[in-house]
Amino acid sequence: MPSKNKNLVLAAMIFAVAMIFIDQTIVALAIPRLQRDLRLSPTGAQWIVNGYLLAISALFALGGRVADVFGHRRVVMFGVGAFALFSALCGATPTGSIGETWMIVFRVAQGASAAFLFPAALATVAATFPVGERGKALAVFFSISGGLTAIGPIAGGYLTQWTWRAIFWINVPVALVAIVLTLRSDPGEERHPAPIDWRGAALVGSGMTLAVLGLQQAGSWGWGSVVTWACLIAGLALLVLFVRAELQSDHPLVPVRLFANQAFAVDNAVLFFLSICFVPLFFFASLYAQVALDKTAENAGLLLLVFFGGFTIASQWGGRILDNRGARPTVVLGCAVAAVGFYLFGQKLDVLSFAKQWPYLAIAGAGTGMVLGPVSTDALNRASRASYGAVTGLTQTVRNFGGSLGLAVLGSLLVTETTSRVEHTLGRFGVPTSVSDRVAHTISGASGPAAGGATGGQPSGAIRQAVQLDFAHATQIVITGMAAAMAAAFVIALIALPGGKVEQPAEEVDEAGPVRQAARPTGGVA
Repeated sequence: MPSKNKNLVLAAMIFAVAMIFIDQTIVALAIPRLQRDLRLSPTGAQWIVNGYLLAISALFALGGRVADVFGHRRVVMFGVGAFALFSALCGATPTGSIGETWMIVFRVAQGASAAFLFPAALATVAATFPVGERGKALAVFFSISGGLTAIGPIAGGYLTQWTWRAIFWINVPVALVAIVLTLRSDPGEERHPAPIDWRGAALVGSGMTLAVLGLQQAGSWGWGSVVTWACLIAGLALLVLFVRAELQSDHPLVPVRLFANQAFAVDNAVLFFLSICFVPLFFFASLYAQVALDKTAENAGLLLLVFFGGFTIASQWGGRILDNRGARPTVVLGCAVAAVGFYLFGQKLDVLSFAKQWPYLAIAGAGTGMVLGPVSTDALNRASRASYGAVTGLTQTVRNFGGSLGLAVLGSLLVTETTSRVEHTLGRFGVPTSVSDRVAHTISGASGPAAGGATGGQPSGAIRQAVQLDFAHATQIVITGMAAAMAAAFVIALIALPGGKVEQPAEEVDEAGPVRQAARPTGGVA
């Protein structure tokens, strides 16, 4: 039986995933202090961030299926407890020679527990709210959890003034609140016992690991590196094998047959292009604020709050539209608004004044908010209750891969364009090419010294301003790329996303498997 207190369930699940979203940005801010206190190697520092992301990428699909088989509430409780435990162990990292290995191991463990926790939490919300109310509920879920990503740098700035260990320990009280709320709300528990496709889990896990690893390391290894392309090609080949194996399986790990449903396929395509913008924006906007606008890492988080201000307000509109009229109206309009918002924001980056930029960033956030919750919810609405976790794992895998691709490709564009512009600018001031190249890579690939701070001594005001402007122009190309991605999502949604609401329940086509027939749309095609 579902819980009678639906809103308390929603609050419990938001607290449950809060740790995941805060950790996406809070740890990156503390890396310099971790390097100093733990004597981390450059590679070790990189893997504290990458190991967490790789574990999530590899295990999302398995985590979702496990939640369906063993029960969403049970997996939520396990995931919250595990994430809190591994967070505490990260905070307890010894300062000796074992410190680097210790931190990497438990960061990977954090990522693994997050991969089980998030699909189970989202599936719990979906199972608690009927289809007619699910859009509004998940709009709240995504807007608050997404906004917590912007809170990470701000909270991290204050916590690291005390000790960097606090950025991990803060997860423990959050986890305790999540556990208490989950017990109080008592969400209904549904288990759908079935064999777990371990072969499929191995294929998708290894395929995602290699593909995301290749994208993550492309900046270091180079896009011309054999290793980069070996990882990408091998990863994609394994993912193709995974799809073939799932189509032949009686108990697939994820319901890939749902892609035969046009609306489900379009939802995921839109989510993929949206993720090319949404996930990398945290990195690029923060870097722009620090390099071009001379903000601290903590104040850079305030810039993201403007984005999430628009996101949070518009996501509520999107949720209501989804519940009343279906996904098409809000997704088509939201993609268009986001594309325009990103484009206009990009055009204002060379002004170097956030006061003249923020309205356009808020517009981009509003468009994104109108899309993210509805496409994710619409995809869930087209699945059977027995596969809510598996579908969530699948959509989050698509989202994670899109984010990794966007960060890699747009990041490479940023480095290339920044290097070209800064080398030319500093050459005019008589700075050697070797120095200007180092400066360009520093400001476009690290978290941040102020522009010009690596030119030897204190740079003149003219040099500093010129380099800031160069970085702003380079970032314009990145943000324009985001606008193009949202324009592509708009075209796909406009042409292919069916109109009307989804009815529930649709007929199950296989009582042993999680695949259902295409949901029956109602209403118009607006």
